[in-house]
Amino acid sequence: MALSSSSALLRRLLRSSTPSSSSVLRATLCSSSGPSPIPPLPSSIFGDDTEVANLPPLTTPKLFVSGLSRLTTDEKLKGAFDPFGKVLEAKVVTDRISGRSKGFGFVRYATIEQAEEARQKMNAKFLDGWVIFVDPAKPRQPNPPPQQDTRSSHTGFTTNKTVGWCG
Repeated sequence: MALSSSSALLRRLLRSSTPSSSSVLRATLCSSSGPSPIPPLPSSIFGDDTEVANLPPLTTPKLFVSGLSRLTTDEKLKGAFDPFGKVLEAKVVTDRISGRSKGFGFVRYATIEQAEEARQKMNAKFLDGWVIFVDPAKPRQPNPPPQQDTRSSHTGFTTNKTVGWCG
């Protein structure tokens, strides 16, 4: 599990498009005497830390986590979200054939407050080398029942259409 504490700085640097800030980045990365102070830059592509306060409140303790690595497992996901409260369930959605992650999953907490803290602190952080995004989970829409062909033949019987014939 790889979580980055300097992701806010990285996000601000990635967002910046001015030549002076890119030269500051180059100077910071290339200096042998250590990093020089970096001036404040515009909001990041991943969202500024001040934007976290503008998020609407959660209505469910279940979170949708996207941007997961193909190698992320249920255990790694649970381990990353454990520090914020009691995780009742951590599930990485996997491909049925390969068994690998599809790149998203769900985390369910005991309370909405724990889920809110996890959303604020884990959004746009690194997990397994990938930037993950945490959003409220939306309830699954029920699938309508399959419609049957109610047309009947001239005799009054319903006909079943055969797609293929083997015989």
